[in-house]
Amino acid sequence: MLNKDVKTVYKGTGLCSFGVGANLAEIDVKDGKVVRTRPARYDKAYDLEQFRPWTIKARGGEFKASTKSEIPPFAIGYKKRITSPNRILYPLKREDWDPNGERNPQNRGKSKFVRISWDEATDIIASEIRRIEKEYGLESVLLQCDGHGETKVVHAAHGCNTRLFNQLGGFTMQARQPDSWEGWYWGAKHVWGQDPVGQADMGNLLLDIAENTDMLVFWGCDMETTPWGWGGQLPSRYCNWLSDIGVKQIYICPDVNYGCAAHNDKWIPVFPNTDAALHLAIMYTWLVEDTWNKEYIETHAVGFEYLKKYILGEDEDKTPKTPKWAEPICGVPARTIKALARQWAKTKASIAHCNGGSLIRSTYSHEPARLEVCLMAMQGLGERGRNIVKFIEWNFYGMDSQMPAPRSEIVPTLDPAYRGFNFVQPASFIPKTLIPKAILGDYTDENPLKWQGFTLAGWPRWDQFIEYQYPIPGAKELHMIWTDTPCWTTCWNGGNSMIEALRSEKIQTVVAQHPWLENDCLYADLILPINTKYEENDIGVDNVGGNFCTLYMEDKAIEPLGESKSDWEAVGEVARKLGVYDAYVEGKTEEEWIRFGFENSNVQHLMSFEEFKEKGYIITPTAENWEEGTRGFENFYNDPEEYALNTPTGKLEIYSEELANNFPDDDERGPYPKFIPFGDRHQESRLHPRSEKYPYLIVSNHPRWRVHANMDDVTWFREIETCKVVGPDGYQYEPVWINPKDAEKLGVKSGDVVKVFNDRGWTLGGVYVTERIMPEVVLQDHGARLDPIEPGISDRGGVNNLICPTETTSKNAPGECTSGFLVGIEKVDVFALARQYPEVFSRKYDQGIGVSIENYVKL
Repeated sequence: MLNKDVKTVYKGTGLCSFGVGANLAEIDVKDGKVVRTRPARYDKAYDLEQFRPWTIKARGGEFKASTKSEIPPFAIGYKKRITSPNRILYPLKREDWDPNGERNPQNRGKSKFVRISWDEATDIIASEIRRIEKEYGLESVLLQCDGHGETKVVHAAHGCNTRLFNQLGGFTMQARQPDSWEGWYWGAKHVWGQDPVGQADMGNLLLDIAENTDMLVFWGCDMETTPWGWGGQLPSRYCNWLSDIGVKQIYICPDVNYGCAAHNDKWIPVFPNTDAALHLAIMYTWLVEDTWNKEYIETHAVGFEYLKKYILGEDEDKTPKTPKWAEPICGVPARTIKALARQWAKTKASIAHCNGGSLIRSTYSHEPARLEVCLMAMQGLGERGRNIVKFIEWNFYGMDSQMPAPRSEIVPTLDPAYRGFNFVQPASFIPKTLIPKAILGDYTDENPLKWQGFTLAGWPRWDQFIEYQYPIPGAKELHMIWTDTPCWTTCWNGGNSMIEALRSEKIQTVVAQHPWLENDCLYADLILPINTKYEENDIGVDNVGGNFCTLYMEDKAIEPLGESKSDWEAVGEVARKLGVYDAYVEGKTEEEWIRFGFENSNVQHLMSFEEFKEKGYIITPTAENWEEGTRGFENFYNDPEEYALNTPTGKLEIYSEELANNFPDDDERGPYPKFIPFGDRHQESRLHPRSEKYPYLIVSNHPRWRVHANMDDVTWFREIETCKVVGPDGYQYEPVWINPKDAEKLGVKSGDVVKVFNDRGWTLGGVYVTERIMPEVVLQDHGARLDPIEPGISDRGGVNNLICPTETTSKNAPGECTSGFLVGIEKVDVFALARQYPEVFSRKYDQGIGVSIENYVKL
């Protein structure tokens, strides 16, 4: 029983953003502070039986919907993030940036910030917008408005600034490409269509796998890490149950990641970004041993003959893709490849993913994505027990085909009330992966930067054949940046190039809005202090947790810290100065938008708004007869004519006429998939001479103890040995996993500090010696907090995104390459570095949170 002076509110603690909530929790508040975070009990206000809680029955076991939310450690530890000493509590201006005089862009990241008022800050921002508009046009303002921040609806974390600029008449948008599923978007879409997402149909697959799959292959994913920030721990519980009922779980990845450690029946280590070679060798075994489904290929696919000739060495390269051929490339012994192929052919196997990883976020990642579809086609994709499932972002776009758990009768939505970016294609945009190139290049509307595709996740396949440009006709180059997503440097491709761009003389003004002083904020001229969702009233929805779809009220837990405001409110203050506030808020208050969200949520008929506020949440019932719903691609499997795919032929296009016709000279993404180790654009391969200088491939996973760049300052997590490694100087370094064989060659042990480097710069990391990473490979998660040594060159914080490839996935696919690239490793003397860089290494430091805000703000 809680004390009477404890207030409890509901908050969705997922970090997908875009109004896609998850991880509903009960937040206990006492004396104005968050004191406890608990799983939300679905039966607190209702008898759950009225919502038809589901049960999956298979092989003598039962897997049931939970009676409470299955929140991850992130949700519990987030209370430390709310009150982090890194919080920005009032507006800041860089001390040597004068909008009416010298701007000193070269000092971004070096000079300190001083406190100013909201009135002064918004006056300056409004004045700069009008000046840029008059001198260059509004297309010279870049809005960075995406990312996985807090999930809010009315107070949307990303894109409120686009709502403002829609009223002003234009802007240039940073178009975030589908970074979580690059390869499938740029590759698999051309085999199986699958618009708008580009990934597999996976409706009802938790049931199908339990009943029919003998072997579940987790390829390049971590079940115990990636799902946490988006949907919680139901996937973990499900995998435990699969083990109980005898479904074998095989992990193919370079590391014994946390999911592999917890669930694997077999670990098959593979060199990063060589999965395509392994795919081909498996298919070769099936072809020569005649263990593939020829009838399915004849009726469900086109163009297989091209791939078959390539695999058998009957095309121009004359190289059979045998297991022996693949062994030195991918690191998997030929005997293991044969054993895997034979086991796969004689049992029913499905593939599992969680997005991300070197498989799908590295150079030429469209090739393994396409080959995976071909691999499954050879065994009859869509037959019960033979599908592809992912354990993240369930109910994507509200589609039943993207929900592997038992579906709900109604999928609630809050899209009508969402105040962030509205997913309408603006006239001017630049793919996120090309922002540094666009700024640093000498581009004009007559000599523009060009690329194919809008790149924003969810656009149709044919959009990839449309050419776009920056600047658009009649527009000028960029001169101002306004970001609500200040983590480009630590999450995207080639962060050092982005730092150079942020310090460019072309960029006259950089505005950031964020709760914490970190990463790209260091390179801003003005910073607006943003509060966390715990300091706001809002409304939320959880459709991705897997147990029940839930709509909930999010009452304010605590008062805003300092002078912080929500993103929506902060942009609104600028709108006031520009005379467009009423148009910006569309005539509604916060309370009215919350009510509007409920009244357009698809569940408003279930109860009144007043009852909803009183109960705090609504659960939607599980669909009746959900067991009879379509499973994965089974309709296509059973009748490919009636249930044709949305490809030009309606079938699996192993050879794509669209790619052949639109890009006849593309040797990086040809009409059918191949293994491409390196090329003119990328040389990130052990097979390339560059590997003599940089002999290790780095795996940069979704982090275990963060969601991208979120929560690097959570004290509780930093105490865990796989979160940070304490170096000889007491600094907590981002771990670098090194195999014992490599550690011996390098002369390092756990606790030492190493330089991770290549020709794009270097960062530091704390050595963690473990057999959980294969030899010749190192692991360092992405998203660590930036701690620059020489801005644009070196870093102490372990931000390996600074040195990942600046080039995109391939010539005509503007995706990112943020894992599976070459690095060198060498031991460093941190005390010698401290003598070389005394100012950097003497920064004020807190063991609980890292580098102190005092280093950048004059208090």
